[in-house]
Amino acid sequence: PYSVFTHNEKKIITLCLGASQFFSPISSAIYFPSLAAIADDLKVSSSLINLTLTTFLIMQGLAPAFVGGFSDTSGRRPAYFVCFIIFLGANIGLAIQNNYVALMVLRAFQSAGSSGTVALANAVVSDMVTSQERGVYVSWVSVPSQTGTSLGPVIGGLLSQYLGWHSIFWFLTICTGVVFIPCAFLLVETGRKIVDNGTIPPPRLRRCYMNTRVEKRLIALGQSIPYDKRDELARTRKMRFPNPFETVKIVFTREAGFILFYIGILSCGYYAVIALIPNQFGRVYNFNQLHISFCYLPLGFGAFSAGLVRGRIIDSRYKHHAKRLGFSMEYNRYVDLTDFPIERARLEVAVPTIALGCACFIGFGWMVQYQVHLAGPLIFLFVIGFCVSASMNTVAVLLVDMFPGRAGSAAAASNIVRCWLGAGATSGVEPMIKKIGIGWTTTFFGGLIVVLSPILWYVMKKGPGWRREAKERKEKEAAAR
Repeated sequence: PYSVFTHNEKKIITLCLGASQFFSPISSAIYFPSLAAIADDLKVSSSLINLTLTTFLIMQGLAPAFVGGFSDTSGRRPAYFVCFIIFLGANIGLAIQNNYVALMVLRAFQSAGSSGTVALANAVVSDMVTSQERGVYVSWVSVPSQTGTSLGPVIGGLLSQYLGWHSIFWFLTICTGVVFIPCAFLLVETGRKIVDNGTIPPPRLRRCYMNTRVEKRLIALGQSIPYDKRDELARTRKMRFPNPFETVKIVFTREAGFILFYIGILSCGYYAVIALIPNQFGRVYNFNQLHISFCYLPLGFGAFSAGLVRGRIIDSRYKHHAKRLGFSMEYNRYVDLTDFPIERARLEVAVPTIALGCACFIGFGWMVQYQVHLAGPLIFLFVIGFCVSASMNTVAVLLVDMFPGRAGSAAAASNIVRCWLGAGATSGVEPMIKKIGIGWTTTFFGGLIVVLSPILWYVMKKGPGWRREAKERKEKEAAAR
């Protein structure tokens, strides 16, 4: 079998992945309502406080490049533990500091610890499920991550208003402990270079309750536990310093580069919408910061809805093409995708939601500009949350399919492009609004996504050939060694 984990065990692992992935978006968004209060307390300008947002986004893109590659070679479980420890330490430091430099440095560490879990989640999914059912699992894992963006401002606004801004970081510290303890017992090592399909026991220091459960089941089925193979792998395995350039290489490959660039542009539109809400809703609807934070909830509900339904649609299209082409659909068995049009099977699902999302980007901006009733923009925010989340999930599944054995690095490559382009959109949206207005600003982003949409069809057409060439090139390089 591709994986020895049962369906229920996969659900438990997925729950741990989703809970850990929640920290990256909420750490970013929970901070927004307190910016003015922090600037006043630390006696610095708002522009200096905004630099902490830029630092956070830069590290949010960069850190997974280290963590993803490290997890591909050294295992998922130690990578998770490193992320948790960094995140926990940064939150405690942030909760007790009253210094701008400390705030800047610790926010960078907080970002590094939280964002690494995003790349790891998709990597673990690739370890334990085949392409036939990856859509459902990636969608489930993404739900907490994508709802964190909208819940963060609400939680941050309430905590800051009633308990002070330091309470935000104590809240994150407590949440980290609540998630870390069950993950320590249940989040099993899945790295295929460490445990293969789960039959090889992990090194002793990486064992958890789930390993004991799996081994008891295998023994009951009459299978022996290959401890000798574990020891052999441990002797040959070397701990390497993470190489972020392996992740950067993926960004510049033909098979991934085009789609990463396009999904990065989609992220620009999404981050632009998120960034314009505080100032524009405050001006147009005369909202205070707490009211504004509640306006992010439709985005979260949309993302949550996408996570519930999108995965099954993604998997159904895969099964449709597999049946049409005569590919094996045996449950829990590896299928070589070299000659399978995986780009078409995945991306044709994304096209309708991207188109609808673009229309809502444009409509949202003009409704805010003409000050229509609040219900209109909020409905459009729900649809934007659904469409962007659904499209991101689809691309996440595709990247895992395209880079077997390097899923952590592939997810990190996506994170780099999305976060860094999103950082540019976030910093540029207010100057654009001042120059051309809200309506034309969102029209620019929506129109740019539409104009560049032929990239999707180009990837669908050329992608299988690019993957085949890359595989042949890799085989020749391996034979020449």
